[in-house]
Amino acid sequence: PARRRRRVVLAQENTQIRDLQQENRELWVSLEEHQDALELIMSKYRKQMLQLLEGRKREDAEPVLKVHQANSGEIESQIDRICEMGEVMKKAVQMDDEQFFKVQEKLAQLELENKELRELLSISKESFEVGREDLPD
Repeated sequence: PARRRRRVVLAQENTQIRDLQQENRELWVSLEEHQDALELIMSKYRKQMLQLLEGRKREDAEPVLKVHQANSGEIESQIDRICEMGEVMKKAVQMDDEQFFKVQEKLAQLELENKELRELLSISKESFEVGREDLPD
């Protein structure tokens, strides 16, 4: 009896599986038909929208073109001014660098001169002290 029950259950499950597979095939066919219909509708819609946009482009193109030309002229003048300011800044940086190098050079000269003067002063002090030692008390 238990085997018989299993066979009955398996037979019922097999029948259900076959029914589900058949339903699945029918759903796939239906899905493909709907996709084809949707594709046809969308292609017609795209075609109509393209025609509508092309008609509008002719009407709207001229004012947009005029605004674009005015804006591009303004942008070009601003770019020219920015380039001029960049050149001025570049020259200012060069002048600043040159001034910095001059100051560095002068500082190095003064340090060298100071060192030499200290050496001379040191020699002078030494000779003065040696001269004092040679003097009788």
